[in-house]
Amino acid sequence: GALLAARDGIAVTLAGDEARLRPLLARAGGAPDGVEVAHAPEAVAMGERAARAALRQRGTSIAVGLSLVRDGDCGAFVSAGNTGAIHAAAFVLLGRLPGVERPAAGAVIPAPAGEFLLLDVGANAEARPARLLQWARLGASYMRAARGLAEPRVALLNIGEEANKGTPAAVEAHALLAASGLRFVGNAEGRDLTRNRADVVVTDGFTGNVALKLAEGVSAMLFEELRAAAALSWRARLGGWLLRPAARGLRDRLDYRAHGAAPLLGVGGAVFIAHGSSDATAIANAIRRGAEASAAGLVEALRAAAAADQPPAASPAAEAPPDGAAAPE
Repeated sequence: GALLAARDGIAVTLAGDEARLRPLLARAGGAPDGVEVAHAPEAVAMGERAARAALRQRGTSIAVGLSLVRDGDCGAFVSAGNTGAIHAAAFVLLGRLPGVERPAAGAVIPAPAGEFLLLDVGANAEARPARLLQWARLGASYMRAARGLAEPRVALLNIGEEANKGTPAAVEAHALLAASGLRFVGNAEGRDLTRNRADVVVTDGFTGNVALKLAEGVSAMLFEELRAAAALSWRARLGGWLLRPAARGLRDRLDYRAHGAAPLLGVGGAVFIAHGSSDATAIANAIRRGAEASAAGLVEALRAAAAADQPPAASPAAEAPPDGAAAPE
């Protein structure tokens, strides 16, 4: 995946065990121009507790890669590793943007008329109303900087469209968003997510992660059912053959690999978390997304958005890094 991205002219630094990376590069014909290796002898297991993994070793690939971003040697960090560890290490090594209580992980999800950003999708299992407002500002800023939307529409994921629906926290969040100055379009129910109702949808990480995994599961099920139906008779096979070009285009547009990675918004650097089962195509697109975000000045735009809304935040020294978050895999 890194070599595919490098062919586009993107300078890539691989953070990992050099003794393992060099033979892989040699097998691929050697490291091309623009591909470097930063030695990181330690690794974080996928099941390891996040905060402990982030703090126990500064020689892990996650810590080394984030340090390169912190020191200005790289413009963005991309990883398909332990999401909780990435979140915690970014919290420690990059810090939070001013006014941000907790960073949020976002996922760009395709919809019939385009795409939308859903956040949080797993970095924070719970969220107070003030945090939902912060994430809405960050999400809108991301869609402006990274997707070129002049005035992104923002919605709150809820169980009904009315302002008084949902939990007390959801009702309070609705009021905060309505008074925020953002282009708030109100509550969005689950069925509204794919109806081009909003460009940014905010919710807590527990709900967002369930919604993301459900969308992935339904998409996979539909294509499996279509494939099975097309094999039932010769008429079905003929219809399937005629629909194949359109079906392939739809499959490619809905494929998570085409959308790169989930941005971690609210930390002092461009951080992208790829799907745990990413292949070379997905990794290459994640690197491209990181390079685009860096070139677009994403962190500076997010910093300005965070400065527009600064409720009291706990001191970084007094607050422990996040741990045990429900992480998108």
